[in-house]
Amino acid sequence: MPGTLIIGHDTAMRRPLILSCLAVVGLGAGLMANLPVTVAAPTALLLDPDDAEAALSRATRESRIAEARAARLTRAAEDATEAAIRTASEAAALAAQIQQAEADIEIARARLTIARKARADLTAQLAERQEPTARLAAALQTAARRPLVLAALQPGSLTDVVHVRAVLGSAVPQIRARTATLRSELARGRALEAQGARALAQMREGEGALRERRAALAALENRQRIASRSARGAALREAERALAFAEEARDLDGLVDKLGEVAALRQELAALPGPVLRPADMTSAALQEPGPVPRPIQAPRTAPPPRDFQLPVQGRTLVGFGAKRASGLASTGISLAPARDAQVVAPARGRVAFAGAYRGFGRIVIIEHDGGWTSLVTGLDRVEVAVGDTVIGGSPIGRASGGVQPVTIELRRDGIPVNPVQYVR
Repeated sequence: MPGTLIIGHDTAMRRPLILSCLAVVGLGAGLMANLPVTVAAPTALLLDPDDAEAALSRATRESRIAEARAARLTRAAEDATEAAIRTASEAAALAAQIQQAEADIEIARARLTIARKARADLTAQLAERQEPTARLAAALQTAARRPLVLAALQPGSLTDVVHVRAVLGSAVPQIRARTATLRSELARGRALEAQGARALAQMREGEGALRERRAALAALENRQRIASRSARGAALREAERALAFAEEARDLDGLVDKLGEVAALRQELAALPGPVLRPADMTSAALQEPGPVPRPIQAPRTAPPPRDFQLPVQGRTLVGFGAKRASGLASTGISLAPARDAQVVAPARGRVAFAGAYRGFGRIVIIEHDGGWTSLVTGLDRVEVAVGDTVIGGSPIGRASGGVQPVTIELRRDGIPVNPVQYVR
């Protein structure tokens, strides 16, 4: 019986330690099961976890590029002496700031996805590690709750006492070690939760900045429309001719060719010499032999590509130049997957030759550049330029629909498609 009294005394002495270990285990499980939901976000806001790292890298690069472009265009607007150039540079700078805000939102969305996936993985790991510890703790808890009277009446020998003490001596350090690991994992879970909360706050902040910059751009575009009302008549006539070409053309290549012919004719007419002044002495002028008739000066067809050429929208590349499409034909441009309602800008300086809906391609914008270069942007949800407008690189030309409708950019030299990526600056 002395041995049994020792067992009861030993159990009573170790009971607080066992219960404290069990409390830590139970607390850890409860914390992991009921972590605050600040990291959680609607599924629509998150990305595919497998693509989150690549999206983070791409959006970070695009944000830096857009920020540098916005700074450059802002300086150009400040240095401009002509009102038209200043206004165009201001609009392009605001469009670049909008694209920067869109990239920042994508960065926050990628970080939130990464944090949420890491938290889910951590929860699964802890659940797996807690199972054997919980079983051991349950057995010890049963022993710890046994009344001392029953422990005293329990038959046994001194050998049993030694065995029990050995079991408790080896089990308690294991519980301590595992609960220490659990506490560190819980701290990591709280860090992931804070990381997700910061990413979510950054996303909300980016959305607010995006709304403000879009409002500023809309106000600037409204002032531009009011200032250009005097030239609206000529622009409408030119737009009607472009729509007529669209009706006549059998496909997009035919439309580009027709617009290219009109552009070449316009350049030839612009290069013709001005009217000759009537001489004061008609008699002497009639006796003189006529000189050679001046020929129009044509722009060289081997002109360099547009300066500061850029992609019109930010997004993941769906189809590269030359890749085989579903139709079996090679792609003549680059298809991008932008965010919904993303800002689309002009790839380079030029003149808008076509702007509007075209069958099978959504709303499109065709821009003529110097030297026989033409850029074609398709898949727009909204067009914000008109035929005849002069744009600079980065000027806003419309919005992307996002979703299943990609935005495609084609660059052509004398009507022949070339890879736009090799000219991106």
